[in-house]
Amino acid sequence: MPGALMTDLYELTMAAGYLRHGMTGQATFSLFARRLPPTRGFLVAAGLSDCLDFLEGLSFTDEELSYLAEVHGLHGLDGMRFTGEVWAVPEGRVVYANEPLLEVTAPIAEAQVVETMLLNHVTFQTSVAGKAARCVLAADGADLVDFAFRRTQGVDAAMAVARATAIAGFAATSNVEAARRYRLRATGTMAHSYIEAFADEATAFETFATDYPDRTVFLVDTYDTLEGVRAAIDVTRRLHLPGQVGVRLDSGDLATLSKQARALLDAHGLTSARVVASGGLDEHRIADLVRQGAPIDAYGVGTKVGVSADAPSLDSAYKLVEYDGRPVMKLSPGKATAPGRKQVFRGPSGDVLGLRTEPAPADHEALLIPVMRGGRRLTPPEPLPAARDRCAADLAALPEAVRCLDAPAAPAVRLSKPLADLAGQVRDALERRLGDATPPADPPDDGMPSTGEPRERYSAQQ
Repeated sequence: MPGALMTDLYELTMAAGYLRHGMTGQATFSLFARRLPPTRGFLVAAGLSDCLDFLEGLSFTDEELSYLAEVHGLHGLDGMRFTGEVWAVPEGRVVYANEPLLEVTAPIAEAQVVETMLLNHVTFQTSVAGKAARCVLAADGADLVDFAFRRTQGVDAAMAVARATAIAGFAATSNVEAARRYRLRATGTMAHSYIEAFADEATAFETFATDYPDRTVFLVDTYDTLEGVRAAIDVTRRLHLPGQVGVRLDSGDLATLSKQARALLDAHGLTSARVVASGGLDEHRIADLVRQGAPIDAYGVGTKVGVSADAPSLDSAYKLVEYDGRPVMKLSPGKATAPGRKQVFRGPSGDVLGLRTEPAPADHEALLIPVMRGGRRLTPPEPLPAARDRCAADLAALPEAVRCLDAPAAPAVRLSKPLADLAGQVRDALERRLGDATPPADPPDDGMPSTGEPRERYSAQQ
């Protein structure tokens, strides 16, 4: 379990300062993505489980406290635990820009210290889950397998990728430890090195099939792909393999080769044999193969999902929205925030960002639910299939313009009137305090939903 020093120094500096000055009031921080990457029409919430594990285990050891005191002059963090509450969007739900993925309410020092780890877990896993979900949409029902382990940026990232891709709907992973830990299906074939180690391809195939007759997928492109398919067919028929067999294509023109491989397999009576493709795949290449009618049953997807190649980071933020009962906000151009504890209401006409205390509009559901109180989970960690089912349902409900892989159009998220009114009141108070009660005639884009009224930078549901 990561220790309490897994944070940025300024988080600890601020926390120690709060405590030194007796600032122990309840603070609410909201974690959200300011805007979507230009290639994405949606995100998929992920990383919450790791966040809750971290919060439950937060503590400083004597060694860590000595280090902070001796090296950084920081004191007063003895005995700190996370004692607050968390409201969050359940993993697997589709989310959009400016919608909180989670909100933390706790004594301000506690809520501040955890910022870095929460952003780390949620930002990366949400980006990967969204990328993986786009692959699921592109694959049109074919299976997807996480092949990313060897290319992820660290071992911890590989574990997170296996879990995030499973939430998005991947059928299996090559990562054995992730499969064990998260109860996923582990799968894999063979490498080219295995085939090269034998005198010839046929001997390699026969040896492998003899050792693993119930899970034989032949990698057929080491030398000549179609000759490899023929060798796989010969071994399968001679050994009468009892399990499902398949051939894997890892290079070349995958559309043409898959059609040729399918024809060969079918001509020899192996109509149930599967064709698997891999090699630098992402949602765009998968969609192109589907458009070409490639008879591919499963795709091994690695690097481009594992590092979320088109959006390796989100413009995520963890911002104070309330302290000691007082709503607060930033006015920074391009980074303004909306005050108060939030709720996201989802309905047929789209999403509404409102205050947690207001009733849901008709025919809308509230997305954020309480998941932690008093520093402890309210329920045991849920089985991963529950998040996968939520994701599948949300993906099925996406409008075509949002799920589009090329130039997607993310839906506008409206502000409720109570939230827009509160934002205006807090803004007015801040501007009066700053000696500038008149807002700019043409305010800069602040990253929040588009203007709905001349006076406000926020649009309100009418």
